[in-house]
Amino acid sequence: MTDSLQTVPDHTSVGVPRAGTLDAQWMPFTANRAFKLAPRMLVAAKDMHYTDADGRQVLDGTAGLWCVNAGHCRKPITEAIAEQAAVLDYAPGFQMGHPLSFALAERLADMLPDGLDRIFFVNSGSEAVDTALKMALAYHRARGEPSRVSFIGRERGYHGVGFGGISVGGIQNNRQAFAAQLLPHIGHLPHTHDLEHNAYTHGQPAWGAHLADGLQRMVAENGADTIAAVIIEPVAGSTGVLIPPAGYLERLRAICDEHGILLIFDEVITGFGRLGAPFAADRFGVTPDVMTVAKGLTNGAVPMGAVFARRGIYDAVLGATERGIEFFHGYTYSGHPLACAAALATLDLYREEALFDRAAELAPYWEDAVHSLRGLPHIIDLRAIGLVAGIELEGRDVIGARGFDVFLDCFEQGVLTRVAADTVALSPPLIIDREQVDRLFDALTRAIRRVA
Repeated sequence: MTDSLQTVPDHTSVGVPRAGTLDAQWMPFTANRAFKLAPRMLVAAKDMHYTDADGRQVLDGTAGLWCVNAGHCRKPITEAIAEQAAVLDYAPGFQMGHPLSFALAERLADMLPDGLDRIFFVNSGSEAVDTALKMALAYHRARGEPSRVSFIGRERGYHGVGFGGISVGGIQNNRQAFAAQLLPHIGHLPHTHDLEHNAYTHGQPAWGAHLADGLQRMVAENGADTIAAVIIEPVAGSTGVLIPPAGYLERLRAICDEHGILLIFDEVITGFGRLGAPFAADRFGVTPDVMTVAKGLTNGAVPMGAVFARRGIYDAVLGATERGIEFFHGYTYSGHPLACAAALATLDLYREEALFDRAAELAPYWEDAVHSLRGLPHIIDLRAIGLVAGIELEGRDVIGARGFDVFLDCFEQGVLTRVAADTVALSPPLIIDREQVDRLFDALTRAIRRVA
């Protein structure tokens, strides 16, 4: 499944910054002062493991940041990037094109749910979300409904860090410092997580589909003709892995159809096999009008994202302009040749190794491992679907303190996890095997028992 074993370069003593030389970089989503006092440096990676600055092998329980779905430094991907860099390193995407971006768009259209066959390339999930919001506005304007300017997100939703994304997002820490500058005309549906009704559920909770009816109330209060789109993550990831209740997505789809509202799925995390299917839309049998992706599109090797739109949206926007540019939007690196090469090689790997099917086959074993933690100290909920899991811990006086201590303990054991407040979030590369699953959860068990 993975490439034959290769010698990992020795980066443990060459070029690794030490204390006192870390000041120049302002790190993202990091407690900078604390990190620079005790840095955790990763210097190499292969398949399921990182190598840290001390030469230790660290099992990757998070696929980097939900993105390295096929495992690290896969030879077909790295070779495709190198070969492309030697032939065409960059091509402008405005009024010009190159063959790889069109080939990639066709490949993606072939694997998407029916109707989602118009592809717009960006560089990240954040850019994909802002692009999707602009598409929704352009579509309604093209159809003669310019009053549809409001967006509905969801509490605890994460849609990147652009001003559009944090406006429709619902994670308070991401919003509060910028609240005065967020987009107007934004509403939020309630989130679906309620420990009283759905704690320790296996798969989709039975309770909570009715929460989609909050959209009906917003329509009644504001008028359907003011709402452009609803945007949600089918499975909310960065907030701590919230799984949609049975029937919830179906009800949202029906309400949107009833009122002519576009439904946007943010599949930056769930796309490309994470749930044991190509996309969450396939896994749940609900097709949105627009879908945003990134991360697993290139296996994390080169930054890239995309927006998938229904053909009718594309046709309406193009049809509203007789000549010239129809959609005044794009990025310098949209459809970058190296990113396209990485994406095509990644899609080949997914297909050749049947990684989406493999994730589906391993999912029951993974779910059993997650729920085997029940009864350990401080655990108040366990959630799993596909190859993703949330282990929610009881908080201490400082929110996130216990979760971070578990993260540190696991790292000391040579296992990389991720925490969202006091929820440990797991999303390993899809190449993980049962022995590695066992090692991951053994380390978590020890960490949870040790942390007060």
